[in-house]
Amino acid sequence: MEDLIASYLPIMIFLAIAVALGLVLLLSAILIAVRNPDPEKVSTYECGFNAFDDARMKFDVRFYLVAILFIIFDLEIAFLFPWGVAFSEMSMTAFWSMMVFLGVLTVGFAYEWKKGALEWE
Repeated sequence: MEDLIASYLPIMIFLAIAVALGLVLLLSAILIAVRNPDPEKVSTYECGFNAFDDARMKFDVRFYLVAILFIIFDLEIAFLFPWGVAFSEMSMTAFWSMMVFLGVLTVGFAYEWKKGALEWE
């Protein structure tokens, strides 16, 4: 039984240090934090527009195009790294399914390019 406790001792020490550090940081934030922030600091901020404007105001289409562009590149990278690591063990079905995926992303990228999302003023 003592061997079992001795083998878990480093984990218990690490857990105790983590809990103690967490409590110290929380308590120091409570004690040191500023209690009177200015009104602009606590105001609501969304998408670069004032929070109390008309809800039917028009957004520039570039917001959506940039979001689509981010999703295209983010998905591509997220799927290409594991695919590249396991490439030598893959079948032709896996290869062609990735080619179809990259084709769909290329169509999305071409749409972004056509709409002018890559041209900044």
